[in-house]
Amino acid sequence: MAHTTGNTHGGTGRRKRSVARVLITLGKGSIKVNDRPAEEYMGRATLMQIIRQPLEATNSVERFDIVVNAHGGGLTGQAGAIRHGVARALVQMDETLRPVLRKAGLLTRDPREKESKKYGRKRARKRFQFSKR
Repeated sequence: MAHTTGNTHGGTGRRKRSVARVLITLGKGSIKVNDRPAEEYMGRATLMQIIRQPLEATNSVERFDIVVNAHGGGLTGQAGAIRHGVARALVQMDETLRPVLRKAGLLTRDPREKESKKYGRKRARKRFQFSKR
């Protein structure tokens, strides 16, 4: 899904149950998630590393301001979705970055989803405790 208006470029990222709508503009390197600074929203440094991966791969950490609307899933899933969205938005902005991001595996959506619960079971595969007597 391509959102492009003037010098603003966008991309949609997904992981697990999370969806992130990402808008990128030329700026000083600020990242906002759901109207809060990303560091405050994410809480963990490892999640911030995940978000910055596409920017580090393309040497553009201080070049862009990023605004994200993320929902669904947990923080880790959202961080993965944001990473995917940022990578897609960068390609939207500059097609020459595609091989770099592709090689780093940042344009591929992580296909792993939670397996659905089965009837007569606690979860997808876990069973209720068996009692012989």
